[in-house]
Amino acid sequence: MAAEKILVVDDEEAIREVVATLLEAQGYQCTVVGNGRLALEHLKKNSLDLVLSDMVMPEMDGLKLLEWLRTHDNDIPVIMVTAMHDLSTALEAMRRGAYDYILTPFEKDQLFLGVRRALEHRRLVLENRNYQRNLEQAVEERTAQLRGALSQLEQSYDYTLEALGSALDLKDAETEGHCQRVTAFTMSIAQAMKVEPALLPRIARAAFLHDIGKMAIPDQILRKPGPLTEEERRIMRRHSEIGHGMLVRIPFLRDAAEIVLAHQEFYDGTGYPRGLKGEEIPLGARIFAVADALDAMISDRPYRNAQPLLHAQEEIKRCAGTQFDPAVVEVFLSMPESLWQELRENVGGPFRLSHLKDL
Repeated sequence: MAAEKILVVDDEEAIREVVATLLEAQGYQCTVVGNGRLALEHLKKNSLDLVLSDMVMPEMDGLKLLEWLRTHDNDIPVIMVTAMHDLSTALEAMRRGAYDYILTPFEKDQLFLGVRRALEHRRLVLENRNYQRNLEQAVEERTAQLRGALSQLEQSYDYTLEALGSALDLKDAETEGHCQRVTAFTMSIAQAMKVEPALLPRIARAAFLHDIGKMAIPDQILRKPGPLTEEERRIMRRHSEIGHGMLVRIPFLRDAAEIVLAHQEFYDGTGYPRGLKGEEIPLGARIFAVADALDAMISDRPYRNAQPLLHAQEEIKRCAGTQFDPAVVEVFLSMPESLWQELRENVGGPFRLSHLKDL
């Protein structure tokens, strides 16, 4: 272990040499200077563990040296060594940051005790600081690991949800690829509306899973080529509540479940299942309603061909304030037409829930 370095500052050569000799005999490494200015120059160029300084010296006294040191390196303890038996001077030195105050003449044991205590204080301060720094680093590392694990877990969930979406496509071949397209449309509108970033993943998952309740609808109703009877429509309408019931029990999807429940609500309150109106409808559901209508109109169906984008835009504009939120419609209409066609035709790389981390 390297010897601890002490700077002895005193304008009387005999005193500084005696003090240095005593401390070197105890294993410390000492440097001596004759006034505060010389001490300051030495401190600027060298690392030290302790300063012992006289109070009254030419060019720069001990208090001015102490004041400078406290603003430039507050970790180095300073012991004032002086013959001034003045309580107010001692208090002033302590107020300015001196660690201790030794009056001369002193016993060597008194000097050794003061030096040991000051150096131990410095060691404890530095050890505590290193501990805090290491603790903060460890917390940051553990937090980063936890974020990584959560991100991987969420991505794993999203791969599972994508598989569910694919299963739904197989059950309802009429709308194959609809989940991916309507999710991409929904997210494009949400981002154009500058929706809070933290809400985007839950809106995306809700859009992707909006029809998950149709898994429980009988095939003879889901695949029926003609108009549904009143009873069949009643059963079909239950898919929102069924989907909500499937998702709400999963903590990861609880927020998305509320959007799934509301995805058939109309802005004027005539939708189902609860007849919500205006901003009672979750924002994600209001955005989804426009995206869903857009995809339904510009996609081919067995009973009709895809409609032109202009027709879809005019129809959505016509239904603003009744079926759709006028604020969402306004943003939708302001977006470039080329975007919708690009998203619609991008069948080779549809929207993926596993890409949510890139939003």
